[in-house]
Amino acid sequence: MNLKISALEYVQEVKNGNISAEDFVASTIDQIKKIDDKVHAFLSVNDDAVQQAQNIDKKIKSGENVGDCFGMPISIKDNLCIKGSKTTCASKMLENFVAPYDATVITKLKQQDAIFIGKVNMDEFAMGLTTEFSAFGPSKNPWNIDYVPGGSSGGSAVSVSAFECMASIGSDTGGSVRNPASFCSTVGYKPTYGLISRFGLISYANSIEQIGPLTRTVKDTAFLLNLISGIDPNDNTTIDNQNEDYLSDIDSGIEGKKIGIIKEMIGEGIDPAVLNATKEAISKLEKLGAICEEVSLDMVKYSVAAYYTITATEAGSNLARYDNLRYGYDFPVEGYEFNSYISKARRKFGPEVTRRMILGGFVPSAGHAGKYFLKALKVKNKLTKEVNEAFKKFDLLISPTVPVLPFKIGEKIDDPISLFLVDINTVTANLTGKPAISIPFAHSNGLPIGIQLFADSNHDKLLLQAAYALEQTVTLPEVPI
Repeated sequence: MNLKISALEYVQEVKNGNISAEDFVASTIDQIKKIDDKVHAFLSVNDDAVQQAQNIDKKIKSGENVGDCFGMPISIKDNLCIKGSKTTCASKMLENFVAPYDATVITKLKQQDAIFIGKVNMDEFAMGLTTEFSAFGPSKNPWNIDYVPGGSSGGSAVSVSAFECMASIGSDTGGSVRNPASFCSTVGYKPTYGLISRFGLISYANSIEQIGPLTRTVKDTAFLLNLISGIDPNDNTTIDNQNEDYLSDIDSGIEGKKIGIIKEMIGEGIDPAVLNATKEAISKLEKLGAICEEVSLDMVKYSVAAYYTITATEAGSNLARYDNLRYGYDFPVEGYEFNSYISKARRKFGPEVTRRMILGGFVPSAGHAGKYFLKALKVKNKLTKEVNEAFKKFDLLISPTVPVLPFKIGEKIDDPISLFLVDINTVTANLTGKPAISIPFAHSNGLPIGIQLFADSNHDKLLLQAAYALEQTVTLPEVPI
């Protein structure tokens, strides 16, 4: 069974009767059994997946209506609720939490006959860039298992790259879909803020996080976006996209489009191989008829500091519910007064979550809010104004997704400042609410490099057209695992 086909190819093969959902899902389960000990993408695997695939095959044979996914196996980041399944956020705090309802994206994919092959690893509560902060151990990059796969949706990217699923659904708060997509050579999409409902996503930082797909091709991303986007009465931040078809006209090209090269994202600290790949991508876009010029966004240099200040504040508020009285684990209350009990109960949080919660309690506190939190909000506002001005002149913006190549597991884990700076190119899309995509573009010493494109809010279709055009210029090696 060829597990390397795209989602759209899979749908066509099943429709034509060339393969069955059961055979494909069974082969996918075999692949997980074969290699997941090496890469540790999955935290749990759906034991009923093959039976669900058999049911879909029966529907096809009997001529019943079948959803657009035709039983394709999709992995789900473990901060999205699937009713009756564990949703741990890769944390000991939620190790035994079973979700009582489905997230909206899960409901929509179920309606389209997707099969959730399993829940995948992540940095605890989505706080991290490498998947090293999972309470259940790090995921490993399938291109070289000594290296990090990126994060926080590291398990999602690994599962797609290593052919353990057809696609994955992750979440992106500061680059958590695009960063691992770049490190693992997959497509990673962060949509316009509000395009995809977050109902059923366990919150980290509500004002900027978004759910997004990771796939093998840009067309597959557009396909999934058609299925999971749109307004949701359970999420008041969602926007009405008028049932936009992101797959139609995806091959329109980018002739005549103006693309801004973000000066601050290709400067100090960028790896030479990443810079060369970015220059090559710009050259290819120009050959396709785009007009590329440099643009300066002065506030980018403050974006990481603003991002971590805002997200830590929101995380501190969101994680206040984990006091072991509402959610938690078996830990008796006898012998404690209220504050000491909560302090003791929270010992199951890992180091990165603890660090951000402490920061989140400090920066908005009396006497410090003006100096830190309010200043971060001003940076966010000014950055948004700068980006909006840039989109008056340019149709799209371009940068490397991550300024460095994947690094070795353990290399930066004790240096949080160095880790935070890996986010320098991705947080802008989150702070401003703009859509952004990471496209696999090059390799250096066997390690992947992704290129990032941004569009203005609600211009997701244009962004996918540009990404597809760039993708067609690239031929990449196969993952060695």
